[in-house]
Amino acid sequence: MNSNFDIIIVGGGAAGFFTAINIVEKNPKLKVAILERGKTVLEKVRISGGGRCNVTHACFVPNDLVKFYPRGEKELRGPFHQFCSGDTIDWFEKHGVELKIEDDGRMFPVSDSSQTIIDCFLLATQKLGIQVLTGQSVQSIFKADTYWKVETNHETFACQKLIMTTGSNPKIWEMLTQLGHSIVSPVPSLFTFNIKDSRIKDLMGLSAFANVKVKNSKLEASGPLLITHWGMSGPGILRLSAWGARELFDHNYQFVIQVNWLNELTFEEAMDTLKELKQEHAKKAVSKKSPFEFPNRLWESLVLASGIDSERKWADLSKKQLTDLANQLTNGEFQVNGKSTFKEEFVTAGGIDLKEINFKTMESKLHENLFFAGEIVNIDAITGGFNFQNAWTSGFILAQTITEDFL
Repeated sequence: MNSNFDIIIVGGGAAGFFTAINIVEKNPKLKVAILERGKTVLEKVRISGGGRCNVTHACFVPNDLVKFYPRGEKELRGPFHQFCSGDTIDWFEKHGVELKIEDDGRMFPVSDSSQTIIDCFLLATQKLGIQVLTGQSVQSIFKADTYWKVETNHETFACQKLIMTTGSNPKIWEMLTQLGHSIVSPVPSLFTFNIKDSRIKDLMGLSAFANVKVKNSKLEASGPLLITHWGMSGPGILRLSAWGARELFDHNYQFVIQVNWLNELTFEEAMDTLKELKQEHAKKAVSKKSPFEFPNRLWESLVLASGIDSERKWADLSKKQLTDLANQLTNGEFQVNGKSTFKEEFVTAGGIDLKEINFKTMESKLHENLFFAGEIVNIDAITGGFNFQNAWTSGFILAQTITEDFL
């Protein structure tokens, strides 16, 4: 087999395939290969979104879209003006994949199957003559004259331009440090909180919109909070874990969160509401019905945690009980002891230092003809299709840069 290519892409995931397809569509004369260490390609695409593949998010304004990226917000603003969510929808439609928008803004293929995206990519690579070589574990990368050499467990490849799309791969990061690149040390992002607490013990599966803060920290997020058998999850918690990825790692995932079940209402506003309820429902049992927009079972639990027994009537509440209840509602403290991975979607904060990349071209500032796309760089997002959008955008810009170089 001839091991010389115009372009080699290391990493057979979403960013690698999208980049390769866009390159050869723009310049069909180019000889391109994708090297993948595993036996199969696009594995992360396969499991993403519970097997449905959350392709992107229905956020079409670049300046709004960047706000979903705890790391990369500033750097992605320019790239998103070149290729944003709307462009992603157009691209997939042109390639025979129709997407749909769900109520929360997430976008999936109409088929509800990640296989649709995989088939789309595989068909395109076959049609365009892109070589997809599996079982190629990269051992070293180095510059030889004007060429890049990629040594795998099977052979040595040569190319003019080398693209790295290996995601969070410590072995590849180590090779890049030997080339002078700095790696921001990886820590988990997008995780759920392990909490053992009598207030939520029997409330598994219950969801409420809440504001969550990390005590003695500036970390704060709002969103649906889901109570699980191990603690707390849901978009609000995941958002907090993404923005706090480094800080919470430094705390060894031992910290206290303060939950406001009334979201934006203050303690004082909660007290005023409770006093009104005391007058209006004097003869009714406090625990019987939630007066707020969250489930009755949660209300009962918070009432009991405030030292109010289940038969106590509103009229009989003491000032201390009202105060305790307002505190439970707006500032309930929960001890977090450890984390759990969110489904199979393990996302890492960390990667190539963003200062070492030219975001107009996705080229290394240290080495000519070395490029990056996707999660190999220190960019990550909250859940909802945003990490894939970064892969599509960086791959598109990179393809444009490279094909112009060959003209």
